[in-house]
Amino acid sequence: MADRDAEHWYPTAAYLYVLHLDDLALAWEYLRRNPEYCCDWQHRRCRPEVARRWGLRLLEDPNLDARDADPVWFPDPLELIQLYPDIDPMPDAVAFDFWRIPGSKCLIHDGRRLLLTTRWPGCCLRLAVAPDLEDGMAYVHAVRACARYCAIAAGLNKLTVAADATPLAATRCRPGPAALLELHTLQALDATLAGASLRRVAEGLFGRAAVEGGWHADGGLRSKVRRLVGRGRTLMHGGYRRLAKLDGREEGRSAPPAKRP
Repeated sequence: MADRDAEHWYPTAAYLYVLHLDDLALAWEYLRRNPEYCCDWQHRRCRPEVARRWGLRLLEDPNLDARDADPVWFPDPLELIQLYPDIDPMPDAVAFDFWRIPGSKCLIHDGRRLLLTTRWPGCCLRLAVAPDLEDGMAYVHAVRACARYCAIAAGLNKLTVAADATPLAATRCRPGPAALLELHTLQALDATLAGASLRRVAEGLFGRAAVEGGWHADGGLRSKVRRLVGRGRTLMHGGYRRLAKLDGREEGRSAPPAKRP
């Protein structure tokens, strides 16, 4: 008999990368698990217009996790930084130099402009490059008026850092409860999609000892696992849009909770 611990969803270590994903990356993690989305990806040549149904400009391969995928969201996320030529530059204006932008880069053309995602330890920036911006030109940053400038100011400042000055590693704060919740939710969702029972899910998330001592019909552990599974399914079936703030509202994980009546 095969070792059930070898199931792809069982090792929690396989989900540790989730602890450091931003809201857009997390939204992709939930969307790529949607069976209907996977079906649309398989038939993408027959229905190229179907991407808008999922809040995307282009369909992305659901086999790629957030570390390798670069989904092009529709509409543009609030965090997107737009780069344009400076029509009235100062004498000491900084020139656009693609290769001096730090990090590992991914370029995608969405039919209108180049979209650049750059990642380095502790940071991920998403940029839209205007078609008429060329290397050596003075340029300006633009963000939507509804975007929170303070949330992206630190990232904007890092655009002036040379690639050779980018650290090879960065220390990070201990993940908070919100990040741990996403890890457990994705792991529980994968387990149920693979056909695991709630008890089996609990064993994978919290260990067999905890389950043997606290698995009761009305116990807290059983209720907790049930809530995780329900949350995962909700986010997979459209809830990821709120996480990615595709409706233009400042929600995501950092939004304050709604007031109860």
